[in-house]
Amino acid sequence: MPLVNLCRYLCTSGGGFTATGDKEKSEHLKSKIKKAIKYPIAVILVAMIVSLILLKVVPVFSDLFASFGSEFPPFTQFVVSISIVVQRWWAVMLVLIILAVFGFFHAKNSSTQFVGFLDRTLLKLPIVEPITYQAIIARFSRTLATTYAAGVPLLQALESTAAATDNQLFFQATQQIRQDVATGQPLNSAMLSSQLFPTLAIQMVSIGEHSGCLDEMLDKVALYYENEVDNAAEGLTSLMETVIMVVLWLLIGGLVIAMYLPIFQLGSVIG
Repeated sequence: MPLVNLCRYLCTSGGGFTATGDKEKSEHLKSKIKKAIKYPIAVILVAMIVSLILLKVVPVFSDLFASFGSEFPPFTQFVVSISIVVQRWWAVMLVLIILAVFGFFHAKNSSTQFVGFLDRTLLKLPIVEPITYQAIIARFSRTLATTYAAGVPLLQALESTAAATDNQLFFQATQQIRQDVATGQPLNSAMLSSQLFPTLAIQMVSIGEHSGCLDEMLDKVALYYENEVDNAAEGLTSLMETVIMVVLWLLIGGLVIAMYLPIFQLGSVIG
């Protein structure tokens, strides 16, 4: 009886959703993730440009100090050596970077094995893993909830959901879940067998199957993990801002110090 009452409560509290609303939530979820990823990339590119400019300026001091019969401090000499290498081989480095980027996207678009490797890697990276995993669960639940609520048979809905996960590991798992359900296995048991889905999602699906409101339970799961992705994305952005600022200060500050150390030493040489 308590389980029945819980099912009735969950099915009647806050239910109902539309395809338009689901589309907006999905797009909002994607924008959150893209923002969390694009921001640090943009800042890193700016840092690289500034560093290259400073590396080009540092060697200008070498002739000046040579005329005074002075040598660079070890740290400045290290930076000058890096600058010389960069200026001598910048064209080769640029070509290698372009080839690496081109090769990455070519492999991503043409090799399912490479895509699978990327998908598995994203689910193992310490910082990226939580937001990636929660986003996949949110997309799985949202898509299955929407299609099933629209009257699409569960097996066909699972077929659409597999592609919506946007992850090869979960795509294969969803296809296996579909086969298990086709043989008469409950959806929650099939999800449990995959060993990929969180306990909360499995329990909510079980409640939905027992109560006849599977679409609404999936909608609640999607909403929960969408909120988790929002919070994780904001936390990741804040963390990356702090880390990037520290790295920028160390990088640019180190280059500035490398330029000023010879100036301080020049005073003692002239004296």
